[in-house]
Amino acid sequence: MSQEATPTPEPDDRELVQFNKATMRFGQRTLWDSLTLSVIRGEFLAVLGPNGVGKTTLLRVMLGLQPLSSGAVEVENEAPRHGNPRIGYVPQQRRSDSLASIRGRDLVRFGCDGHRAGLPFFNRDVRRRVDGAIREVGAESFANAPIGTLSGGEQQRLRIAQALVSDPRILLLDEPLLSLDLPGQSQVASLIDRRCRTTGTAAVFVTHEINPILPYVDKVLYLVGGRWAAGSTEDVFTSERLSDLYGIPVEVARVGNRIMVVTAEEGVPYDLMDDEKCRLLSEIESKAHGHR
Repeated sequence: MSQEATPTPEPDDRELVQFNKATMRFGQRTLWDSLTLSVIRGEFLAVLGPNGVGKTTLLRVMLGLQPLSSGAVEVENEAPRHGNPRIGYVPQQRRSDSLASIRGRDLVRFGCDGHRAGLPFFNRDVRRRVDGAIREVGAESFANAPIGTLSGGEQQRLRIAQALVSDPRILLLDEPLLSLDLPGQSQVASLIDRRCRTTGTAAVFVTHEINPILPYVDKVLYLVGGRWAAGSTEDVFTSERLSDLYGIPVEVARVGNRIMVVTAEEGVPYDLMDDEKCRLLSEIESKAHGHR
């Protein structure tokens, strides 16, 4: 009796990013050690953890801006390289007076030609791509307004459009929900999820708070003090696993459609999903891990 052949995986299921025993150190400090992780087509990956654990550095590695200390990483079976058009990048939102007077659609166009020297490169194809990205993020009504007159949520939509204008296969987002109100957070999270589901783009979404994106997340990478945990939200967000990761007692509770992660180390309650309190937690985490 002949053995049935194993079906070949569809291209949609192939891995777009692979970390293999990847380690990042700065001097004596280890951000993450022996990280093994894959990101597949259409996946929404949330990267969480306290400040200073290397979340932004992880994105810089994929962008080809920061080499690993050891181990390997591949982006679509190649070494990461700066300027890869298959990657769209949304950096942390910062005030920039130099951009305040330009139109929103001009900011989006930089995703096509911002790397070029000289006058902007603009033709029908670029216009079509810019218009399509603006339409995708729902920014038609304010795309012609100066950036400086727009709300934080409107500006962030245009920055996401800038990252999408090259039709990337991988989208890297660094704290895209900062400074946004709850409706703005929900709109941005839903927008990224829609992109993943409709085009197969993989999203690596750095954030300090899981709840605004909880309905959309496929997988979580949680970084703490040189250690890491990866898996579904059900796998990672348990009291046992996060207590082991932080090195201190941690309680995880689900209240309605929200996850709460708290510790009462030294008698002081800390909400580990709270950005300000995460800064304070770094002192506790340093004590727990000794040399870090």
